Amino acid sequence: MQTTIIGFPRIGANRELKFSVEKYFKHEINQSELIEFANELKIKHWKIQQDSGLDFIPSNDFSFYDTTLDTSVLFNIIPQRVRDLELSDLDKYFALARGYQGDAGDVKALAMKKWFNTNYHYLVPEIDDETDIKLAGDKIFADYQQAKAAGVTTRPVLLGPYTLLKLATYKGKKQAVDFYPQIIKAYQQVFAQLTKLGASWLQIDEPALVLDLTDTEKQAFIKLYAQLLNEKGELKILLETYFGDLRDIYSDLLHLDIDGLGVDFIEGRKNLELVTQQYFPQNKTLFAGVVNGKNIWKNHYAKSLALLEKLPKNTVISTSCSLLHVPFSLASEEKLSKEITQYFSFAVEKLTELQELKTISQLGDCPALARNKKLFSQQRTVKNEALAQKIEQLSEEDFIRAPRFSEREALQKEKYQLPLLPTTTIGSFPQTAEVKKVRRQFKTGEISQEEYIAFNQQKIAQCVAWQEQQGFDVLVHGEFERNDMVEYFGEHLDGYLFTQKAWVQSYGTRCVKPPIIWGDITRSHPISVFWSQYAQSLTEKPMKGMLTGPVTILNWSFPREDVSLKETTLQLALAIQDEVLDLEKNGVNIIQIDEAALREKLPLRKSDWYQEYLDWAIPAFRLVHSKVKPETQIHTHMCYSEFTDIIDAIDGMDADVISFEASRSNLQLLDALRDKNFQTQVGPGVYDIHSPRIPSVNEIKNVIYKILDRIDIRKVWINPDCGLKTRAEKETQASLIHLIEATKEVRKELSKK
Repeated sequence: MQTTIIGFPRIGANRELKFSVEKYFKHEINQSELIEFANELKIKHWKIQQDSGLDFIPSNDFSFYDTTLDTSVLFNIIPQRVRDLELSDLDKYFALARGYQGDAGDVKALAMKKWFNTNYHYLVPEIDDETDIKLAGDKIFADYQQAKAAGVTTRPVLLGPYTLLKLATYKGKKQAVDFYPQIIKAYQQVFAQLTKLGASWLQIDEPALVLDLTDTEKQAFIKLYAQLLNEKGELKILLETYFGDLRDIYSDLLHLDIDGLGVDFIEGRKNLELVTQQYFPQNKTLFAGVVNGKNIWKNHYAKSLALLEKLPKNTVISTSCSLLHVPFSLASEEKLSKEITQYFSFAVEKLTELQELKTISQLGDCPALARNKKLFSQQRTVKNEALAQKIEQLSEEDFIRAPRFSEREALQKEKYQLPLLPTTTIGSFPQTAEVKKVRRQFKTGEISQEEYIAFNQQKIAQCVAWQEQQGFDVLVHGEFERNDMVEYFGEHLDGYLFTQKAWVQSYGTRCVKPPIIWGDITRSHPISVFWSQYAQSLTEKPMKGMLTGPVTILNWSFPREDVSLKETTLQLALAIQDEVLDLEKNGVNIIQIDEAALREKLPLRKSDWYQEYLDWAIPAFRLVHSKVKPETQIHTHMCYSEFTDIIDAIDGMDADVISFEASRSNLQLLDALRDKNFQTQVGPGVYDIHSPRIPSVNEIKNVIYKILDRIDIRKVWINPDCGLKTRAEKETQASLIHLIEATKEVRKELSKK
């Protein structure tokens, strides 16, 4: 057997790419310096893979921002508003990703959505009737040649045409099938050029094939690929899939002129059945995803080997998906003991796992297998029996809040006396270099706890005073004490472990460091009460208590594999419920329980949505707030994802106010809310915080009026579309001042009608 991976992390062992790109944004380095750095980083990563013994090494999996965006640019899918900017090609690329506001013009960024069921975000290709899809770039070729010059033979990787067009948004009358002739020609030109350069294989990623496929979609795919592969020549094509199974199209794929098929055996529940019960051709190669590319636990060799024994001989051992979704290497983790880290495997370690599986499959028993058997034979954690019993005894009433929403809504309006279009923010305010420095000094012992508390109280006081001065109706404390919305809560819960440098790319230069769920989760002390109570003491206006919900804490952590996701989520829900009740008891009566990541573990197939996820994820959220008083107002927030198809489930969360990302999706969600007669009050984001551009007052007013065209004004809140932690202070303050001014003008204009 040979080995490969689908993709490798590009941020570097210490987030080098992030810092270099951000230096470019700040004009601290020029374009040539950025490109030179990127080239050095790519070569370093290829050499790591080569030195590990990997048989097939991918290229073109590197990106300055996002590979879906790279593919759009490669094929000339660039909106005219960006094409018209008098900027370099690289700056146009970043304008697509982040928006642009400067001497060359003012344009919004492309929409951003979650990449299937992960916490990674992709830039949505934008296609109109005038889009001319053609081969217009050379990145895939340049990367292949660069690797070859460095002595590394690679297999170029490219997002497939079906998935690319499936993920795109269409601004005119034309739809995906109308662009098939153009895109077929463009991909065939890629085939020809790679063949000319000497490439043997091309990996074409088509993860959209694991979604529910209608007969029409299946036929469209088959027609597309039948024509596409006519011109592949001597180039071998690996059709790669991940995140699910191929139940709708497996047999059809085997009849295509492909040379390899990538199959995910971790998340693809039916893939083993498909491969073993249906014929897999001897003239094709099965690329078997048996090493988990999304979680950090060590591979259980005995289980993987048992699976591999059932597969055909013409099999290559692979990861289940790109290693983009796990941290770079355990080498940087110096504080966790060997007794703990022996259970973990990050990207570099997974390369070793692939080689050890290859060796064991060839030689049988060997020291690596013996070590792995010993590891999995020992007990890692002790079960919390009291917690298990508490979960077992939960009844239906524990998940129901009384009275019903309409009664609570009336009581809350009477209590808070908020104006029409109440204004607030999502929670966090900019975390400046000073904030990060003081937190670092506290962690290293350079300053005392008293000094750290005093600093944060000063920041909170400034933040509260500024919001009052601008005229916000419901305030937040700014979250200066928090490093991350999940990591912060994990640090205060029993059952979690934390790494030093286990960073994972979320989008662009935004990286997160997911905590690791090690054991059963309990809360032994209040977490946020001190800060929220202090903030509330500074103002007569309502202060939101800010919490992260159980589903998001789960989805933005590396979960255990020895217990179910449902059980872990209920453990988290009980812990956060205690925090909610403590906030309420201490005078914080508006509480936001963020479920930003609600959709991430939603099964990709609709038939599995409820039984495998929503039937326990939604009740877990209700469990968190089911015991609060009717007058206590529960908010939640959901960011970059698609929610239109699960509106009923979201309404079933029984929150009082839900804020959504809406600005990059052009408020499309609001049509679904209107059509479904959504009962909960809503705060659609009126501007995009993931872009540095500052929206004008008129721009925000126009958004507000679009919202009011769809939603009853009595149900609408005005807020940005996400937290402000990652933004600079100057742009944040300017944007929020415009938000308040726009809201006041709309109120005034409506009062005259």
